[in-house]
Amino acid sequence: MTEKQQTLGAAATFSGKGLHTGATVNLTIRPAEAGHGIKFCRTDIEGRPTVDAVADHVAQTSRSTLLKKGEASVSTVEHLMAALWGCGVDNALIELDGGEVPIADGSAMPWVKLIREAGVVAQDQDRKYYEISEKTTVVTENGSEITAYPDEAFSVVVNVDFGSKVVGKQYAEFAPACGTEGEDDFAGAVAPSRTFVFLHEIEPLIQNDLIKGGDLDNAIVIVEQPVAADRADRIGKLFGKEGVAADRQGYLNNLELHFDNEIARHKLLDLLGDLALVGMRVKGRIFASRPGHKINTEFARLLRKQIKRDADRPTFKYDPNVAPLYDINRIKATLPHRPPFLLVDKIIHLTETEVVGIKNVTMNEPFFVGHFPDEPVMPGVLQVEAMAQCGGILALSSVPDPENYSTYFMTIDGVKYRHKVVPGDTLQFELRLSEPIRRGIVKMDARAYVGNTLATEASLMAMITKSK
Repeated sequence: MTEKQQTLGAAATFSGKGLHTGATVNLTIRPAEAGHGIKFCRTDIEGRPTVDAVADHVAQTSRSTLLKKGEASVSTVEHLMAALWGCGVDNALIELDGGEVPIADGSAMPWVKLIREAGVVAQDQDRKYYEISEKTTVVTENGSEITAYPDEAFSVVVNVDFGSKVVGKQYAEFAPACGTEGEDDFAGAVAPSRTFVFLHEIEPLIQNDLIKGGDLDNAIVIVEQPVAADRADRIGKLFGKEGVAADRQGYLNNLELHFDNEIARHKLLDLLGDLALVGMRVKGRIFASRPGHKINTEFARLLRKQIKRDADRPTFKYDPNVAPLYDINRIKATLPHRPPFLLVDKIIHLTETEVVGIKNVTMNEPFFVGHFPDEPVMPGVLQVEAMAQCGGILALSSVPDPENYSTYFMTIDGVKYRHKVVPGDTLQFELRLSEPIRRGIVKMDARAYVGNTLATEASLMAMITKSK
């Protein structure tokens, strides 16, 4: 069964300070219609400008991910984006009256709780996935690397190594489709992981006008080199805390971790939030070594480029060794057409919303006798007719006795011929409902491919009628 898109069941509001700006921000997550995606709206700017939460709008990645479009910018979006992804929210409008998402406790758990309180509801459109089709790698100059491989499900493995005696080398993984009990639970295994900082980084960050909203309640502070009491007191005062202990190697104030590998899990959390900027869910096996916001968002941007590239490629791979769902005899039993006007050889995929058919174009086709016999090309109108016949099978699959019904095409719009079709080609037709079937009216988007090349596309509308 195809998964449906989801949004919140009600608006959810949160107020808190930003990690870097220190400013209090009021934020409301509102339900949004199917296909809306995730958008941020700056209510404090005239005109209430919005920024789509996609990697194309990433403008800065120093210590957090910042999105910017025109005058509107929103920083530190990664924890909220991860929570929306982990809770299955595809569509939401996030309104905020400042330029930074509140840091809360430094994890994604407050956002998960907020979303769960509002509830998540299914919508009437299918969820979109991008399936990794080839090995895809991004490497940075400092040795960070993210590589994705094709897989039927989504999974992530993260390795971190800061050269730290306290943290050591850590490993974390998340495989929601097939993990062991507990490990596939985003809320239990990933969301509680808090952001972190090394003690020696704090003063330089403050000098650079950052972490104004940082305190010992929203970050793990790693003490690699113990410091004298006077310096520890000075750092404590920066956070409004007295009696800060940093006289031993470990974690400031002997903080108790939520997980032994909480540092790696938080890096995984950040990666999930940044990957949500792809704009749709991903199927693939992802390995990340020393990830950070810069490489995370570069990888998300690369996947978005591949999505645009693959938009003109077929979704399904035709394997002639696999038996079709409909062979020519079943097609003849479903459609009234007969040779030489039966233009579909196989149906290899069929659901309630889509169909994929195959046509082997041979030199024996009768239309080649008169259609450019010295340089044979399949007529474009017959390509459209072949797509329409596939559409007829999709339409008739919606009735219990298709042999008693026929489909009559009413309109054909937006026809574009992009690549000629010649003898020896195998045409693959992919048709999808553009909206649910209502009162026997079927609207479909149709494409025909030769290999990975888009040959023809059109929008079709047909009516299902009972045969006399």
